Amino acid sequence: MISLKNSEQLALMKEAGRITAEALLVAEENVRAGISTAELDRKIRAHIEKCGARPSFLGYGGFPGSACISLNQEVIHGIPSPKRFIEEGDLVKVDVGAFYRGFHGDSARTFACGTVSGEAARLIAVTKACFEAALKVALPGNRIGDISAAAQKTAEDAGYGVVRKYVGHGIGMQLHEDPEVPNFGRAGHGIRLYPGMTLAIEPMINIGTYEVRVLKDNWTVVTADGSLSAHYENTVAITNDGPYVLTAAR
Repeated sequence: MISLKNSEQLALMKEAGRITAEALLVAEENVRAGISTAELDRKIRAHIEKCGARPSFLGYGGFPGSACISLNQEVIHGIPSPKRFIEEGDLVKVDVGAFYRGFHGDSARTFACGTVSGEAARLIAVTKACFEAALKVALPGNRIGDISAAAQKTAEDAGYGVVRKYVGHGIGMQLHEDPEVPNFGRAGHGIRLYPGMTLAIEPMINIGTYEVRVLKDNWTVVTADGSLSAHYENTVAITNDGPYVLTAAR
């Protein structure tokens, strides 16, 4: 069932989103060669808790970290580890959620550690562009398929693969709510968008094939061909005045 949020609920989601966005800024400030993914996770958790919130991902389905930290060919759900150190040239995907006064925020970014290849830099830019294209059509009266098709076209026009096994989602009192928001699909199809809907729109884009597999830890998702992957996500409210990004640092 899809939950439409009222103005009071959206105000709370905006606060949860702000904390989430600030946690990503903390991550960005601390992505550097030599830091462990566990230490980066600790800094993210400290900020969320300092704001009076709790990490949405911690313990979710048994996940052991406060943030998903995925490197290079890892797409999503990377487990923070004291034995995993970020290196110069890495692509670092940080996916964060904050639960505040009954509502979740959810956002992700791909950060470059130092100098990365031109191909990697282009992947980051195109993945952000996929989100921006999807955001433009996240309007009342449009359909989920319009969001999906916009993200897919942007990625495939650049020659990249769009992950199909994992998709965006509704969000609110639950971290994952209806409806699903794929990053591939047909314009004009799917559930119609209404004011009060809140969606986590999150393109996951691979340089190579769209196929992925899960590692033996039962969490970390990697590209099937070992190619680089990038991730860009925001929590978005559908409003009569256009889409509103709730996970923006202000």
